[in-house]
Amino acid sequence: MSTSDEFGSKPINFLLRKQAIPASIGIMVLSIYGIVDTIFVGNFVGSLGIAAITVVIPITFLISSIGMGIGIGGASVISRALGAKNAEKAGKTLGNQLTLTLSLGITFCILGYIFIEPLLSAFGAKGDILAPTIEYFSIILLGIPVLAYAMMSNNIIRAVGYPKVAMYIMIVPAVVNIILDPIFIIVLDMGIKGAAWATTISYIGSASYAAFFFIKGKSGIHLKMTDLLLDWKITSEIFAIGSVTFARQGIVSLLFLILNNSLYRYGGETSIAVYGIINRMMMVVNIPALGITQGSMPIIGYNFGAKSWKRVKLALKNSMLSGTLISSVIFALIMIFTPQIIRIFTNDSSLITETVPALRITFLATPLIALQLISSAYYQAIGKSIPALLLTLTKQGFFLIPLILILPHFYGLNGLWIAFPVADILATTVCMAYLFFDNKRVLLKNSQEVKTN
Repeated sequence: MSTSDEFGSKPINFLLRKQAIPASIGIMVLSIYGIVDTIFVGNFVGSLGIAAITVVIPITFLISSIGMGIGIGGASVISRALGAKNAEKAGKTLGNQLTLTLSLGITFCILGYIFIEPLLSAFGAKGDILAPTIEYFSIILLGIPVLAYAMMSNNIIRAVGYPKVAMYIMIVPAVVNIILDPIFIIVLDMGIKGAAWATTISYIGSASYAAFFFIKGKSGIHLKMTDLLLDWKITSEIFAIGSVTFARQGIVSLLFLILNNSLYRYGGETSIAVYGIINRMMMVVNIPALGITQGSMPIIGYNFGAKSWKRVKLALKNSMLSGTLISSVIFALIMIFTPQIIRIFTNDSSLITETVPALRITFLATPLIALQLISSAYYQAIGKSIPALLLTLTKQGFFLIPLILILPHFYGLNGLWIAFPVADILATTVCMAYLFFDNKRVLLKNSQEVKTN
């Protein structure tokens, strides 16, 4: 039995733990390195450094989401191909992913350099924030193609049944960055440039580890040179599913563009720094939901390909229950220890005073996060791109961005913070209503087909 075949035979809860725990650990460590980066910059560079990182994050991940989207799209194709015992399609899909990720990653990296100043300005790098942001981003861009490759590989490695290796791909850059940050920022006194070089080198370390896994041939997918030639049918299927991730990150980047400019308008540079801290905390709070979401996708995809409808339904149900329970516990801890958490990032008393109420407001709907993420990921896993896309866009695209544009006219800066929990509540309601009625119809239809056959 191959490693991926376990998805169709082992108990669902065992598989969820096996997949979700390493994914959560990997995301957690990756988030910790982002937090450590912010802590070093906040304490040794200042609030402008935090603001610069806050501006760059959405641009970086917009470009690198090429690899993430291709990885998730291809992982869905590979999971279903393995479930259907189609090894040739799995190999061809992996080859196409490699070609797409590296060629597109390099292209967008070059475009980033060409349009660096207008791009950063559009995302809120105004006034005193612009200069340190250019310094930071010009170095970060160098690592974008390898980051895209690492993100693509991470999803494939999880899809073929190696969640711990996927976890290490996320841990490697975190460890490297945590080691290099104090050396570059404090010892070598490189300031914001030191933070950028530490991050870029960490991306290279992550990509190198992923490449080593494939070179050793442990994936179980046999890759031929001809698989690197793009196949229109396969690339279309990859992009159909991967476009959900592109759209999600595109909307997130548009959100940052609008949010950063609104923050600057209603609260100045300090408010952007406030959101920088909030955003880092969001990464931590979302860890369980993201880990369970990523862990459930190959299980659902494999069993959908194998037409094991009961296992599909059970994996969906259990992942939602566990994600919601854990997120609720974290929500309580965040509400209780808000001031203590913020003091980790900065010793600026005025920044702490502004961040405490803002953080509490934005995190009010945290227990609902898992339901949103898993519902859209479910449709990615089973290859249904349109509902996956629509559910993915629900929070940021349909609710959060309009609320950010409307609420500040009535509530000022607080309106920006209030927009987050309101959008979460509305998006969860839509996602769950759609999932309930559609999933009931689809699984009933598939079960009837099995009985007929």
